[in-house]
Amino acid sequence: MASWITMDEVCSRLGVRPQTIYAYVSRGKLEAVSDPADTRRSLYRADDVANLAKRKQAGRKHETLATNTLFGAEPSIPTALSTFLRERLYYRGQDAVTLAGSASLEEVAQLLWNAEQAVDFSSSARIAKPGRVAAFTGLAALAATGHSTHGRMTRVLHLECQSLVGQLANAFGAHTGQQPLHLRFAQGWKQSPQVADLLRTAMVLLVDHELTSSAFAARIAASTGASLPACLLSGLTTLSGPLHGDASGRVKALFNELERQGEDQVIAHHLSTGLPLAGFGHHLYPEGDPRATTLLALFDPPEVIARFIEKATRLTGLQPNIDVALAALVTHCGLPEDAAFGMFATARSIGLLAHSLEQLGVGQVIRPRGRYVGEMPERAGER
Repeated sequence: MASWITMDEVCSRLGVRPQTIYAYVSRGKLEAVSDPADTRRSLYRADDVANLAKRKQAGRKHETLATNTLFGAEPSIPTALSTFLRERLYYRGQDAVTLAGSASLEEVAQLLWNAEQAVDFSSSARIAKPGRVAAFTGLAALAATGHSTHGRMTRVLHLECQSLVGQLANAFGAHTGQQPLHLRFAQGWKQSPQVADLLRTAMVLLVDHELTSSAFAARIAASTGASLPACLLSGLTTLSGPLHGDASGRVKALFNELERQGEDQVIAHHLSTGLPLAGFGHHLYPEGDPRATTLLALFDPPEVIARFIEKATRLTGLQPNIDVALAALVTHCGLPEDAAFGMFATARSIGLLAHSLEQLGVGQVIRPRGRYVGEMPERAGER
C-alpha cells in the first residue's frame, strides 16, 4: 500500500514552501488525497516526494549533472540510428536480428547512413600483409591527410564512407573486387559460400549498438570537424580495447585453455577464484543476447566449446553474449587468428561512420566539463 505524509513533512523533506507543493500537485508531479482524519487537509504520496527529492538533489549542481550525463545509465546524446526495446536491438526501427536473416552489409549501411544511392564497398587496394597493423596504419595515414567534413555535400561524404569501409575490409584480409563484403571476406579467408553467409549474419548483427564508448569517441571527433578517417580512427582505437570490441580475444584465450585443460577445470578455476567468465552476461540483455542466440543457432561449435557454453550457463546463470558466438564461429570455421576483431571492426565501422555523419547535423562541439578533485591551486599573492 502507498504511504502518505502531511504537508509539513513534505516541506521538511524537500526544503520548499507550501506554494511549491501546490505547484507540484497541479503539474501532476505529486499525488494528493484528502486526510481521512481531517478532510480540510491533504496527504501526499511519500514515493512521489522521494522521487522529487532525488531529482532535486541531482539537478541542483552542474557538476553532478555533468557526471550523470557522462557516466550514468542514460547518455544524453540524441540518435536515430539504433536503440533497444524489450531486449531487442533495432537499426532505424528495424529489428537487427530480422535484418541479419537476409540483408547484406551494403544494405544495412544504406539504411544507417540514410543514403539515397546503393552502397558499394568494392575496393582494389591490395594489402601485402593483412591484419590489425595494416588496418590501423592505413587508416592513420588517411586521417593525417584527410579533409574536414565541413563544407562538403552529404553524397560526397557517403562516397568517402564506403571507400573507407572497403579499404578497411581489405586491410583485414578481404579479397579485392566488387562482390558484397561478406563474399570478399570469405574469398580472402578461403571459405565456402555457406561460411560467407555466416560472416554476413555475424557482421550485420555487429554494425551498431547505440551510444557505445567507440561511437561517443567518433562523435567527439566529428563534432570538431575532423576528417571521416580521423573520426573512424578515433572510434576504432576505442573499439580495440579488451572491454569493448576486442572482448572476443579474451574469449578466444579462454577457448585455448579448454583445449589444454578441459571445460570442467577451466570453469572450476574461474568459479573458485571469483573470476568472471569472459563473454557471459550482458547488462543490456539480462535474459540473453539475441545476437549471440541468433548466430549460435546457425552452426555447431566444436564439442568442447559447446559443452563449456552449456556448463558455464548452467553454473553461472549467465547467457553467452556476442563475443562468445563470434569466437566460436572463428574456431568452427578455422578463420585467421584476428578474424573476430577484423569482422567486428569492419562491421562496426559502418555504425561509427553513421554516428559521425549524424553528429555533423548537430553543429556543436562536444566539450564536457571536468570536475576538479585535486589539490586546490594557491591564490595569487598567497604563499
